[in-house]
Amino acid sequence: MKSLLYIIPFALLSSCKEFEVNDSNQMKKKEVVNQEEVISSDFDFLPTSTTKEIYKHKTYSFSYSEEYEQSEWVAYYLDKDDVTNANYDRPFFEQDPLVKTKSADWRNYKNSGYDKGHLCPAGDRKESFEDYSETFFTSNISPQEHEFNSGIWNRLEEKTRYWATKNDGLYVVTGGVLSDNLKTIGKENVAVPNYFYKVLLSKDGSKMIGFLVPHKNSDKALYEFVVSVDEIEKMTGIDFYPSLDDSFETKLESKSDYKGWSF
Repeated sequence: MKSLLYIIPFALLSSCKEFEVNDSNQMKKKEVVNQEEVISSDFDFLPTSTTKEIYKHKTYSFSYSEEYEQSEWVAYYLDKDDVTNANYDRPFFEQDPLVKTKSADWRNYKNSGYDKGHLCPAGDRKESFEDYSETFFTSNISPQEHEFNSGIWNRLEEKTRYWATKNDGLYVVTGGVLSDNLKTIGKENVAVPNYFYKVLLSKDGSKMIGFLVPHKNSDKALYEFVVSVDEIEKMTGIDFYPSLDDSFETKLESKSDYKGWSF
């Protein structure tokens, strides 16, 4: 099953908004409740791109890096409607038809010893089978050790879903930290990140939190992986949520506080 797909030219990034598709395939803006007058209803939540290759599926956007054969980030809005108890059959992974240079072939992962680790988790897109299936493009995966994927990283994904329901929605940006001299797998030299990150922003724009997780399993509590968003920006070269007011963005990105997110 194919979704209605759109490419976002980098030159038009400043006008990009969060959309959903109704039954007649007409685009409509997803409303954002402005609780603290920090975020407007047309808030552009996409980060900057170091590759200038930004694409948009129906339910998430991503910046693809041909050099590393994966996305440097995947960004999406997550709320309780996306998190259901639906039990769908898992589709096969496919190359992403949007990526001009072709996303990595799934065969790069075969016998590599690494999982096809989702960036936008399938569990974050359960409102429909169409949404769920969209997470199985190879542009949305990165090589992950199995114990990491099913362990600490899975715990962080579950916590993100929990916070999305408790906060009436979240903006999520996630990816691997792509840098020189990384291990690679497969004929296309898919890079294996040493760290993975998540940067979360509450729907009303009042809270932001960053997680930087070394690519190995851990029994540590999630709060031990909280870092300032500034630190993740320095490691990745990406500016997260650049549409926020500069002074407010600076204030949020300098914090590394887990307490404000605990429920």
